[in-house]
Amino acid sequence: MKVFLAAFDALPLGVFVGAAHGRRYVVTRQDFVSGAAQKLVAEECCGPDYISLNLYRLTSGARLKPCEMPREKVVRFVMDLEPL
Repeated sequence: MKVFLAAFDALPLGVFVGAAHGRRYVVTRQDFVSGAAQKLVAEECCGPDYISLNLYRLTSGARLKPCEMPREKVVRFVMDLEPL
């Protein structure tokens, strides 16, 4: 989880264009409640792929909550995502 959190934290806040798995995405990363809750949504440019996740930074540790998709899909996406 540490590697995932480092990759997630390296992404810029706001809206940006990025690439993952050889495809381009429009990505929105937002922080809420002073960073205790975070959201990432990505839509593939000219394609059907969609990524959505919530990340909660709790005192007991980080909790990743993908939105209606496998956890592995969002983890692989964030690990591969590069802002352009």
